[in-house]
Amino acid sequence: MKLPSIFGTRGARDKPKDSYGGSAYSFFFGRSTSGKNVNERTAMQTTAVYSCVRILAEAVASLPIHVYRYTDTGKERVYDHPLYYLLHDEPNPEMTSFVFRETLMSHLLIWGNAYAQVIRDGSGRVLSLYPLLPDKMEVDRDGHGRLFYTYTRNTDENPNFSEYGRVRLKPEDVLHIPGLGFDGLVGYSPIAMAKNAVGMTIACEEYGASFFENGATPGGVLEHPGVLKDPAKVRESWHSVYGGSKNAGKVAVLEEGMKYQQIGIPPEEAQFLETRKFQIDEIARLYRIPPHMAG
Repeated sequence: MKLPSIFGTRGARDKPKDSYGGSAYSFFFGRSTSGKNVNERTAMQTTAVYSCVRILAEAVASLPIHVYRYTDTGKERVYDHPLYYLLHDEPNPEMTSFVFRETLMSHLLIWGNAYAQVIRDGSGRVLSLYPLLPDKMEVDRDGHGRLFYTYTRNTDENPNFSEYGRVRLKPEDVLHIPGLGFDGLVGYSPIAMAKNAVGMTIACEEYGASFFENGATPGGVLEHPGVLKDPAKVRESWHSVYGGSKNAGKVAVLEEGMKYQQIGIPPEEAQFLETRKFQIDEIARLYRIPPHMAG
């Protein structure tokens, strides 16, 4: 009996499917168990994810990069190789080698894949390298089993495409760096694989922001001994006078025998700070970063 994979539909190596195409997309990015939608942009709005991605991307981008030639006695650096200037100094006229590698590394850490378009001259010599957004790229095979890439262009992020729409690219025209995956051809997004942990981090931040927005006071109810004709008006009046951080500390005056009863859980009882610290450790564990470096 063949059991279904917990990771959704898995294609064979001869039929790779990009993580962002087809019905499998809903498994990856989307709603987490905390109720928060997680995608590459909402994840980067959390300081833990942004910090980890920046640490690794800047570390890789700052490493020295050279072109070597193997010799009978070992290897030696080659400074006159056509690729040396592209990799070491300027992959394209719009960015330095540091920015190029930092961009590709950030793509790899967020989407699980990094792509760059290889621009060649008529003789096949590489002229430049331009990053491509992973969420717009699809990887597949044709009827003869050969890999090909399809890039969807709907913005002006790449000056080498003359038209909008879907552009088919040959494997030799794409530098593809896949992350951890099941077929070795297409990587899975760390953010998508750990979307519940990231969603919990987003929920914790929103809880803290909402708490201070409401004047650092847990939720509660106003009890009235009689029957109110317009409860909504009383609620709005209370919130306008005592709600919000700017009204924190004001003394409430209750009339007509009204009473205020707290029903929300204070942050200390909900272990808010402990939960936030644990979620930072979770994100740091995802990227294998020491927690003290992630803040």
